[in-house]
Amino acid sequence: MKFKYQKIGVAKSEAFPDRKSILRPIIPIILKYKDKKVGYRVLIDSGADYNIFHGVIGEILGLDVKTGKEENLGGISGHTLTVYFHFIDAEIGGWEYKLYCGFSYDIPPYGYGVVGQNGFFDTFIVKFDLIKEEIELKERN
Repeated sequence: MKFKYQKIGVAKSEAFPDRKSILRPIIPIILKYKDKKVGYRVLIDSGADYNIFHGVIGEILGLDVKTGKEENLGGISGHTLTVYFHFIDAEIGGWEYKLYCGFSYDIPPYGYGVVGQNGFFDTFIVKFDLIKEEIELKERN
């Protein structure tokens, strides 16, 4: 399954005065829990350990988010996030699979979630081709 990189507009900066946009590996995903589902966009992040989505997404799915297994995670910014992990179902490009993911209220509620090493890269073989602006996913057997 192939996806196109998404072009995201950015503000000019001193470091990159001519830059108007940046390409990011963002793909659509459908998250499911019981009889509810929601479409969401996720950034494929090889530096992320886990799949993390905003807590409101969990609420839309009908989860009692804070009953999940709690973990405090840190990132490149040095800020700590409180994350609540649950098992849900996901669909990417027609493929359905179980997804262990975290929900956090400590991230911005707009934009997209993040999929990472545990729960995504261990499920799919991921190929990034920035020049072709293409991401390719293959199911692991």
